Amino acid sequence: VFIAQSRASGSHRDVEDEELTRIFVMIPKSYTEEDLREKFKMYGDIEYCSIIKNKTTGESKGLGYVRYLKPSQAARAIEECDRSYRAILAEPKNKSSESFEHDYYSNNTRQEPRGNTLSFCGQPDFCSFEKNETRIQESVSKRLSVASRLPFIQEQLFALFDLVPGLEYCDVQRDPHTNSGYAVIQYSTAASAIYAKYKLHGFEYPPGNRLTVIFLEDGSDSSE
Repeated sequence: VFIAQSRASGSHRDVEDEELTRIFVMIPKSYTEEDLREKFKMYGDIEYCSIIKNKTTGESKGLGYVRYLKPSQAARAIEECDRSYRAILAEPKNKSSESFEHDYYSNNTRQEPRGNTLSFCGQPDFCSFEKNETRIQESVSKRLSVASRLPFIQEQLFALFDLVPGLEYCDVQRDPHTNSGYAVIQYSTAASAIYAKYKLHGFEYPPGNRLTVIFLEDGSDSSE
C-alpha cells in the first residue's frame, strides 16, 4: 500500500474528482458559466463549471472551476488553454477554498519579473520555479529524477508514480557502492511531471525514507 485515503474518502473516483479532474482558472468578470463551458469544452467532457462570486454582492471574482470527467482531459486543458486563464489543478474540496483562491489570485495578479514564469503558481512548490533576480529558474521537463537512500523495487516505484496519469516509463537503477536507489521517470506531458513532483517530492516511501524528486532535461523547450 502506497497512499492511504482518509476514512471519510469514498471511491477511487472521489480521489480523481478532487485532485486530478478539477481545474482552477482566472477569467474575465463578465464571463457566465456558459461562457466558461464554451471556452473549455474543446479539451474534454465537462461535468460542471462554476464561477466564484462575492457572497455579499453576488458579483464574479474573476475566478472559476471546471471539472472534467477524466484526468487526461483536465491535464490537456492546462497544457493547451490560453495562458491568460492561468489554469492549474484545483485544491481538493476538503481544503480551505478561500485561502487557496486568495493565494492563487495574489500570486497571479502581481507584476511578473522579466523572463518566463510557470503558469502553475497556485501551489507553493510551483511558485519556486519563478525566475527573478535572486532565484535560479528550475528547468521544467517531462522527465524526473528520483533518489532515495534505500534501493527501489521497479514494480513498486512504477505503481507509485503511475498514480499520476501519463506515466510513460520508469527506469530503476542502483548504486552498487552505496546501495541507494535512483530512477528516471518520464511522463507524456510536462503537466503530469509537475504534478508528480509536487505530490511525491518528500513523500516517505517506504515510511521513514523520503524521496527526492527533481526535473531532468529532456531536450524540450523549457520556456513552454
